[in-house]
Amino acid sequence: MVRGYRDRVSDSPPPASDPIEEARTHPAADQLWRAGPIWLASDRALARYVGRPVASFLRVEAAGGIILLVATVVALVWANSAWSDSYEALWSIRVGVTVGDFSIVEDLRHWVDDGLMAIFFFVVGLEIKYELVSGELRDPRTAALPIVAAVGGMVVPAAVYLAFNAGGEGSSGWGIPMATDIAFALGVLALLGNRVPSAARLFILTLAIVDDLGAIVVIAAFYTSDLSVEWLAVAGVLLLAVLALRRLRVWAPSLYLAFGVAVWVATYQSGVHATIAGVAMGLLAPARPLLDHDTARRILRERVPDEFDAVALRRVRFLLRESVSVAERLGNTLHPWSSYVVLPIFALANAGIDLRGGVLGDALSAPVTAGVFFGLVVGKTVGVGAASWLVVRLGIARVPNGIGRLTMTGLAMVAGIGFTVSLFITGLAFDTGDDLADDAKVGVLAGSLVAAILAALVLVADSRRRARRRATRVP
Repeated sequence: MVRGYRDRVSDSPPPASDPIEEARTHPAADQLWRAGPIWLASDRALARYVGRPVASFLRVEAAGGIILLVATVVALVWANSAWSDSYEALWSIRVGVTVGDFSIVEDLRHWVDDGLMAIFFFVVGLEIKYELVSGELRDPRTAALPIVAAVGGMVVPAAVYLAFNAGGEGSSGWGIPMATDIAFALGVLALLGNRVPSAARLFILTLAIVDDLGAIVVIAAFYTSDLSVEWLAVAGVLLLAVLALRRLRVWAPSLYLAFGVAVWVATYQSGVHATIAGVAMGLLAPARPLLDHDTARRILRERVPDEFDAVALRRVRFLLRESVSVAERLGNTLHPWSSYVVLPIFALANAGIDLRGGVLGDALSAPVTAGVFFGLVVGKTVGVGAASWLVVRLGIARVPNGIGRLTMTGLAMVAGIGFTVSLFITGLAFDTGDDLADDAKVGVLAGSLVAAILAALVLVADSRRRARRRATRVP
């Protein structure tokens, strides 16, 4: 479906009288388009506001999944090599920021988990906001299937985990198998190419975004300790100030950056995990443009001369920039950094498990490992599949065209690839370097790998089945 939108847009040039197209083809236009992706060139609202952004998101996530996989392999090889001591030594380096009497000092791994990952969760917040305003989550009936599937895919894996660990020392890790990794999940679908219906990618994308929202709620509600009401109040006041700035239509990026850093510090000091600050700032980002498409067209017709000068150039740049929402602009800018830099560094810092000396054998027999593994492989498949069947059976939602029962089963297995956020919650549930943390990480890696392989096998089998049906169909 996304590919179809993109192809139709590229095959349908805008009318010759379109002043925006004239601006785009002007000799000075190269200076205008450096500001980022512009969706004004298309008259097709569906393609502009859904097709192109989603297609761009899918491309970045698929490529990011490959880099994430490479970083994971490097971490595992490094942690199990003769240079394993240097791996722990690197991430144990203490780094601090001091301003007067105030200071924050943590090891490098904590700076990655608490600081760098705030960028990832900020991008997640932007994606959730975009989906709520302009995407799949805008219409509850359209989004009912992936939303209910995501809820089932969170509840059942947690129950499976607790079946192995309820009342034990590893019981706090119930949130680990709840997450779906967007990058790896979309990466698997990208590797399968046209064997997977286009609607399947949108289903997994929406499911994973709802899944991330659920993980955020779980982190904030259940993995917060030593809560400081005073610092939490400071964070709340700062967020209200950001909301006021948005209401006043103050769009200065430097000002929002300063407030974002202040909100992060206050959230960190409050005891709530600091990455929640990134989500909150992402959700507060304006998701509607300052100028709508028709207004921008009218101003371009009335106020932009045929010959470009410095004033006209600045005016057109402003019109083009403000016809795209702040959330979309920030997402387009930060999403590649999140997928290509932040997540690989996180994987490098957290996926390095020393499996020597019988550690792997001990982990495989540990209830924490079993809970995470079966939660991802079995719990996700059953949860997503059963919830999808139920909501369709009740008539609340319908299955998208091209997605059959076997396709849905494969997609439910894809949802069991729970790498990034699962490792992140592992670090919150258990102490770093603890045997329980290592057991959980083994479960995450093994479960995600098996889920990916099973999903690929099922989806390939489904593709062949559909191909055979097309071949035997009477013209």
